[in-house]
Amino acid sequence: MKQTAYKALFLIAMLLSAPALWAQNGGGGAGFGSILTYSLIAAAVLIFFFLLIQVSNSLLAIEAKQANISDSGESSPSSNGLFNSLFRPKLPSYAEHEPVHVLKRGHDIALEGEAKAEIDESVQATTYAVQPFNFIGISPIPKLLVEEGNEVKAGDPIFFDKSMPDMKWVAPVSGEVIAIERGAKRAITAVTILADKEQQYRQLEAFDLENAKREDLVSYLMDTGAWTLFRQRPFNTVVNPNEVPRDIFISTFDTAPLAPDLNLVVEGREAAFQKGLDALRHLTSGSVYLGLDAREGHQPHAAFAEAEGVEKRWFHGKHPAGNVGVQIHHIKPVSLNSKVWTLGVQEVITLGKIFLEQRFDAERVVALTGAELKAPKYVRTKIGARISELLKDNLANDHVRYISGDVLSGERKLEDQFLNFYDDQITVVEEGDDYQLFGWLLPSFNTPSVSNTFPSALIPDMKFKAETNTHGERRAFVVTGNYEAVTPMDVYPQELMKSILIGDFEKMEGLGLPELVEEDVALCEFVCVSKQPVQQILRQGLDNMREQS
Repeated sequence: MKQTAYKALFLIAMLLSAPALWAQNGGGGAGFGSILTYSLIAAAVLIFFFLLIQVSNSLLAIEAKQANISDSGESSPSSNGLFNSLFRPKLPSYAEHEPVHVLKRGHDIALEGEAKAEIDESVQATTYAVQPFNFIGISPIPKLLVEEGNEVKAGDPIFFDKSMPDMKWVAPVSGEVIAIERGAKRAITAVTILADKEQQYRQLEAFDLENAKREDLVSYLMDTGAWTLFRQRPFNTVVNPNEVPRDIFISTFDTAPLAPDLNLVVEGREAAFQKGLDALRHLTSGSVYLGLDAREGHQPHAAFAEAEGVEKRWFHGKHPAGNVGVQIHHIKPVSLNSKVWTLGVQEVITLGKIFLEQRFDAERVVALTGAELKAPKYVRTKIGARISELLKDNLANDHVRYISGDVLSGERKLEDQFLNFYDDQITVVEEGDDYQLFGWLLPSFNTPSVSNTFPSALIPDMKFKAETNTHGERRAFVVTGNYEAVTPMDVYPQELMKSILIGDFEKMEGLGLPELVEEDVALCEFVCVSKQPVQQILRQGLDNMREQS
């Protein structure tokens, strides 16, 4: 703001001095000189009023922040003044009369292999797993309630964390427990279940949402397994049943590469989604917020746009506009002393079905994506399905990498491993273990990049074939400004990463660490010329801060 003011004042001074300089040089007639003088004075007055409006809005924003009134977005008309409202992008008809947060920073990566917008019901998995390492904040060796060979129903408890014995993790399917898989230091990596052909469910007791106390609802959700659906910000951990969240946030759209269309996901399950929202309202002292998509051609499903009992906020922009962390930042930022909960759309549906059907239904609509698939598609399965079974007879190439999630923030998997608990996407990309001589000097038409030096920049609608080659090794951590250009949040990612590496906790907190999780900085890793493992560094900082807090 200071730099803008200085530049504008300098421009005003130059405009006001121009007539005098013109006269000294003997230029033009008297009439022309008068017109020029008045024109320059008018321009100076306009610039002055622009500066006045900007300063006033900035002061109002500071005062609102000090009063804990944080309801404005990066480019909301109510917060950034007349100038931004005049130059904001054209909004679709369904969002033009809504208060929209227009995010100017970010980057969309267009990849080949988008899933066809219909669900293939013929694809079925037979083996599923619950993986304790999917849940940040619990012991790596939880207390098991089952053994190999035991029969379980869907919704039966299978383990709990020793520090929170009332919180149960439950089976996603009915069947036989065929393996208790362990990793380093005997940590449990997966409890694997061979599913029955005909699914059986643990029958839950009906619960009266409207008349029950909050503590009774908490106990009910912990016993049914629904408590594991929630995640807490900061740190993205399992939630503490003894704490009440300030607010709860759900993003109803995903802007990551090849991400599933959540409008398709919620189709036919609208009642369960609304019931889940009703339950969430009884768990927070604040509000339940829905982030809605204001981009052209992405009209939200009626289940989202017409949801009842929630606060709706619209967002327009490139990825990561669909990240719930970005939306939280622009609605009500979190801090170490101000905690919120988050859920995905499918977690809300599972929560709703507990109250509508009295059972834990772990159904998931999963997008199978990537250019290495013969037929990218949506399938209907359960939480933790085996990846090889979902992709059976669908690989176009056998030299591939499997990713649970998207290419930016997903986790690498082996073929016989399982989909992560919170993921609803599998991405298959070419394994990039080849090396090109002088590759950085040669023109490339298949290299997604934020740089305009590649020929592909001339074709803005071009889609790329993803592969895993990083085209370079880890280098000196240099300042480029690329991180800030793709992060639509008021944080300084590069300075934050360096403060994590040196262990400066005060700077880490001041630079916004509590507001971030890995997916929020995934684009920073994509644009990093130093090839730094940005997400890994961020998790290191989050874990260290969580241990100290």
